[in-house]
Amino acid sequence: MQTQTEHQAGTQWLAVLDGEARGLVAAVDAHPDASRLFNGTIDAAGYIHYLIQTYHYARWSTPILGEAGQRLKRLGRHPELAELLIQKGEEERGHEKWLLSDLKNLGCPEEQVEAAARCPAVDAYTGWNFFTSRAGVPTAVLGTAYVLEYLSQTRAGVGAERLQAVASIPNIHKSVTFLRSHGALDGDHVAEMARILGRLTDLEEQAAIILSARATRSIYPGIFREGGPTSHPLAR
Repeated sequence: MQTQTEHQAGTQWLAVLDGEARGLVAAVDAHPDASRLFNGTIDAAGYIHYLIQTYHYARWSTPILGEAGQRLKRLGRHPELAELLIQKGEEERGHEKWLLSDLKNLGCPEEQVEAAARCPAVDAYTGWNFFTSRAGVPTAVLGTAYVLEYLSQTRAGVGAERLQAVASIPNIHKSVTFLRSHGALDGDHVAEMARILGRLTDLEEQAAIILSARATRSIYPGIFREGGPTSHPLAR
């Protein structure tokens, strides 16, 4: 059973983590193309750009999370967090196929998606998270997972609904699987993570999780198109 002091310590650091998640939502809301995505007014090229860049980082979610969990098990530390990481890796398995399906319905075949240039934010995201998973503090990956699932909980489902309501993109009703599914799934995930992370008292691990959350808050808005409606989503 937690003492009152331990409970307060857990609450305090989780409040910082929650602040990073809210900061990511605010950063996305302030980004022109991201705000257009989630209010349903983005053009087809901007939506395609978002889906392609998301594919290029989401395809690595299962190995990043799974490797972090397995490494934590090998280190003999925090078995509950190790299992959470492995579980989250399995939950993410195959989600990149939703993106490929959405893109195919928008006229972008898989070969075109694979050949598309990755933006610097995608390389930064995958590089950072593979580093923490394989060589840094493996639990840090949970900071990334927390803020992204918080974003999905608050924006993804609403974004899917608004894209379909505005319907300015041809075939959009068949092209929101990724957004709709993440909006439906990630609400429970955030609550579950907060419950388990609230038991973590190791200050170094708390700091690593917050650092990854902060890095993701900084990096993630960069996956959206910078130049607005005139930039091409597949340009190299």
